Amino acid sequence: MKLAADLKAFEGRLGHEFADPDLLIRAVTHSSLSSPTRPDNQRLEFLGDRVLGLVMAEALFEADRGASEGQLAPRFNALVRKETCADVARQIDLGAVLKLGRSEMMSGGRRKQALLGDAMEAVIAAVYRDAGFAKAKAVVSTLWGDRINTVEQDARDAKTALQEWAQARRQSPPRYAEVSRSGPDHAPVFTIEARLQSGQTARAQAPSKRQAEQAAATTLLERLEAKDG
Repeated sequence: MKLAADLKAFEGRLGHEFADPDLLIRAVTHSSLSSPTRPDNQRLEFLGDRVLGLVMAEALFEADRGASEGQLAPRFNALVRKETCADVARQIDLGAVLKLGRSEMMSGGRRKQALLGDAMEAVIAAVYRDAGFAKAKAVVSTLWGDRINTVEQDARDAKTALQEWAQARRQSPPRYAEVSRSGPDHAPVFTIEARLQSGQTARAQAPSKRQAEQAAATTLLERLEAKDG
C-alpha cells in the first residue's frame, strides 16, 4: 500500500520509513473514524505505552547508575506522562496527519493534548511492530532528545514541595483557586492562583488545571526560595 504524501512527509519527521504502511495508517486513526474495515489506534496505544515505558526506564537506569528507585520514579513519570507525549507529537506535527471523524475534527481534535499523547504512543507501537524494539528505542531516543538529561527539574513535584514548605512552618496546606478560564472548549486556558496561609500568592496559566496548579506552585516556590536565600 502506498502512503499519501502527508504521511510520507510524516515518516521523515518521525525518522522511520514503514515496511508495512498499514501500521502507520492505523496508528494515526482515531476511534471517531474507526469502522469494521478501518481499525483505530487504541490497541496500538496500549502497546506503545509499554514500549515507551521500557525505553525510558532503561535510559534512566543507564544514565544515573547511582540513583535510587525513589529518585528514578518521578523522572520516569515525567518522561512518559501524557503531556510529554503530546509535546513530542507537536514537535513532529503529528496532529496534521491524524485521521479524525467530523465531530472530533470540528472540536479541534488535532490540538487536543490527550488525543495527541495517545496517538504518539500508538505511533511508537507501530514502529515497534514494524521494525522491532531496537528501532523503536532509536526513534524514541531521538524524539525525546535531551529531555532525559533535563528531566530532574521537570520531575520535581512543585505542589508537594510547596506543601512541605508550608508544613515545615506550621502553616495549613496551600490552596489553589481557579481565577479564570478562557479560550474555546477544545483549547482552554486556565488561570490558577496558589495561596499560602501567610498570604503569599502566585498565579500561572496552562491548558489544564493540573498544569496550571503545578506552574503556580513552582512560581511561588521560586519566590519563597529566593526570599529565604
